[in-house]
Amino acid sequence: MRALIVAALAAPLLTGCVSAVKTVVTAPVKAVSQVADWSTTSQDEADRNRGRAMREREERLGKLSRQRDKAAEKCRDGKQDQCERAEVLEHEIEAVMAQPMP
Repeated sequence: MRALIVAALAAPLLTGCVSAVKTVVTAPVKAVSQVADWSTTSQDEADRNRGRAMREREERLGKLSRQRDKAAEKCRDGKQDQCERAEVLEHEIEAVMAQPMP
């Protein structure tokens, strides 16, 4: 009878132990899951990154094209150094265009 009373009184004290055991047992599973989530890229993230890279590439090409056009205009006005600059910029544009998309 005493054992039953002691067990009944000790039961509320053991609930914390059960919770702690559950936390300890599930922690490695949660950790592995989190590492897997950090190490993989979702399709949404991949699409977002690809779109960002494409916009950056287009911005770079636009800037180079504007610089080339200005240099070509100055070249037509007779400035020889700008003719060379326009040619260099044209080669740089070709190099950017030749790079594969990510």
